[in-house]
Amino acid sequence: QRQLVESGGGSVQAGGSLRLSCVASGFADKINSVAWYRQVFGRQRERVAVIDEGGNTDYVASVKGRFAISTDNAKNSVWLQMNGLLSEDTGVYTCYQRSSTLQYWGQGIRVTVSS
Repeated sequence: QRQLVESGGGSVQAGGSLRLSCVASGFADKINSVAWYRQVFGRQRERVAVIDEGGNTDYVASVKGRFAISTDNAKNSVWLQMNGLLSEDTGVYTCYQRSSTLQYWGQGIRVTVSS
């Protein structure tokens, strides 16, 4: 069973930066895509950033130009560099991976941005 563990969250002032890490362990079929989702209080969970099967990246409009997703070749580690953080970026960030047959979710990690 593949497990995903996030780290790097915490509290930061507006304008600051954080780098989230997601480390995967355990067997999985070939991982096709990796992503970061976030759950903001009172709103539906949204996909913040993704690297698709072709290696292309995509971001939700609100973080474009501020966040960057990256991964190693084996997709065992996934990072989310977050710069220029805003109070509305506060939430729980969760790592996600998808193989041809299964989906994997981390436990989530809290990010708090104070203005």
